[in-house]
Amino acid sequence: MKEDYYDILGISKNASAAEIKKAYRKKAIEFHPDKNPGDTKAEEMFKKAAEAYEVLSDPNKKARYDQYGHQAFEGGGGFSGGGMNMEDIFSQFGDIFGGAFGGGGGGFGGFSGFGGGGRRTIKGSNLRIRVKLSLEEIANGVEKKIKVKRKKVAQGTTYTTCSTCNGSGQVTRVQNTILGRMQTSATCNTCGGSGQIIDKKPANADAQGMLTTEETVSIKIPAGVVDGMQLKVSGKGNEAPGNGIAGDLLVAIEEKPHPSLQREGDNLHYDLYINFSEAALGTSKEIDTVTGKVRIKIDAGAQSGKILRLRNKGIPSINGYGSGDLLVHLNVWTPKTLSKEQKEFFEKMMQDEHFTPKPEKEDKSFFEKVKDMFS
Repeated sequence: MKEDYYDILGISKNASAAEIKKAYRKKAIEFHPDKNPGDTKAEEMFKKAAEAYEVLSDPNKKARYDQYGHQAFEGGGGFSGGGMNMEDIFSQFGDIFGGAFGGGGGGFGGFSGFGGGGRRTIKGSNLRIRVKLSLEEIANGVEKKIKVKRKKVAQGTTYTTCSTCNGSGQVTRVQNTILGRMQTSATCNTCGGSGQIIDKKPANADAQGMLTTEETVSIKIPAGVVDGMQLKVSGKGNEAPGNGIAGDLLVAIEEKPHPSLQREGDNLHYDLYINFSEAALGTSKEIDTVTGKVRIKIDAGAQSGKILRLRNKGIPSINGYGSGDLLVHLNVWTPKTLSKEQKEFFEKMMQDEHFTPKPEKEDKSFFEKVKDMFS
């Protein structure tokens, strides 16, 4: 089981944005590779702290994490909420360290995992797609095969060392100032910091040796996802030129409306209409659920507004804490037109004591039912 992000940073769930940032900076400096050369445990903690900060520093991600935990970002099958490598961390959070570490590479010294000598590892751009799911697919989990157009290094493309920076990815300049000679380093404009430039490429490739191709990507979506949730398939975005790493495929979940079921969190609601005779005499009805049809029994004397609860017939919790319930709302249908004989029957029954309303304690009012639903 993954560690809690708040525990990793040593903060409470009520920590402010400033406290979260301060806690991350402290942890990152403590476990920074420059301070712990060759220490794999320190490197792992460095990555964990960055992953925790990536989520908790973003209000939207933090809200999803507080509600769903790690499952908000991890669906299995290649999904990952963090999965950050060193290049991700250095490029995204370098400003947080300030002057804690000298040298090149965005203020991180000469850490070899950053490409060596300040050279950057280029990451391809992310791709975003939207996947529409039925309520049944959400309830049971599903594997989708989606066609994605992504940029890949064209076959036959080769790269060579950049002559401007000699493969370092950075250009050093020395200037004479009133304070003496000042040395500064900047990303190489020729290669963009990768240390490599195009040597050969096929005619149909672009200027970076890339070619847009269509690929079928298999996406495993876990049960219990919610509308608007975003999942990540690592390495299925656009590739990067040279020895770069591929970007990610970001999958936004869209829930399609169901013809008879309404979702409320992990619970489902179903409106069932019955007639006077069925309510008075009792009956059985077949209704829809996300796992197929089921038959339920309705006792004689059923009242309109009564709620029947079918345990564990709702949506599975994305945190793995069981499933919600299916709430069946009974509605006694009142006919709008009656035959002469039907009118005569009901006119006689208007004075019959059996038709006189006599609500009991269990026949709660509308407001009490609403209160129970939200409590």
